[in-house]
Amino acid sequence: MSGNYFTNPIEFLISTLFSLYILAVMLRFLLGLVRADFYNPVSQFLVRITNPVLVPLRKVIPSVGKIDIPAILLMIVLQIISLTLIFLLRGGGVPVSAVIIISLAQLVSLAINVFFFAIIIQVILSWVNPGTYNPVTGLLYSLTGPILRPIQQLLPPIAGIDLSPLFALIGLQVLRMLIMPLLG
Repeated sequence: MSGNYFTNPIEFLISTLFSLYILAVMLRFLLGLVRADFYNPVSQFLVRITNPVLVPLRKVIPSVGKIDIPAILLMIVLQIISLTLIFLLRGGGVPVSAVIIISLAQLVSLAINVFFFAIIIQVILSWVNPGTYNPVTGLLYSLTGPILRPIQQLLPPIAGIDLSPLFALIGLQVLRMLIMPLLG
């Protein structure tokens, strides 16, 4: 009983802390990929919390073009460590191949979720407070622009209503349905 009593809270803490940091690295990676405003306060926050780990990695592992390889490797390693700790906490063995595949699947799912929720938040903000700018709104537009712009070019607003977020959300869900089964 005492083992299970502490196992769940410890597992929750491990999962939450690793997930939050992986999310920060993922956001930094994606915002760098879309060339979002580096001087935005949110971007600066992400840079400050991820630099202690990414700067030393960048000295050893270079980026390739716009692709931040050190950030990708950091996310994979952190996800693997998190899953390994949780497996060990549960008292099970650590199947290395399964941990790697699950880690990759969770990272792909996280990337899709980031875009999915960024679009939803952007839509809600456009309804609640249209036309106003704040640092988060600027990053949301930078992040979702590469997904929404091609759809907006194919499907212009109908009667003043932009349906591109709806089609983007449907596309992201279809993408999830196509990719996730391949990753197990």
